[in-house]
Amino acid sequence: MTSLEDLGKLILRLSVGGILLIHGVSKLQNGIGFVHEQVGSAGLPSLLGYGVYVGEVVAPLFLIVGFLTRPAAMIIAFDLMGAIFLARRDAVISIGPGGGWAIETEMLFLLGGLAIACLGAGKLALGRPSVWN
Repeated sequence: MTSLEDLGKLILRLSVGGILLIHGVSKLQNGIGFVHEQVGSAGLPSLLGYGVYVGEVVAPLFLIVGFLTRPAAMIIAFDLMGAIFLARRDAVISIGPGGGWAIETEMLFLLGGLAIACLGAGKLALGRPSVWN
């Protein structure tokens, strides 16, 4: 029998993975030239910009289905740390036009990824129960 905890983990995985996947699909459709620019202006090889596809397409898909959930969640958290550092670091101590923290969306993804990494996938997942799921 499925517990409310397992249902909560599924909802968290679907929320973080599903919403972040939309950002990834947008990058698949529109390209990531701006990511390459940000990476290059930080003095890093622009090739690293392709990592955004792993962090915003592959890892969210893994979260949604519950496969290698903990590593996927950590990849998402790392991806968002990179996004904040490269593109939003000036907004870390800012309030947005709507009155919320200017990087609240990024932080919700980052902290959601960390929470999933700690909690695991739960029983409603394709992956077998393991240290990785």
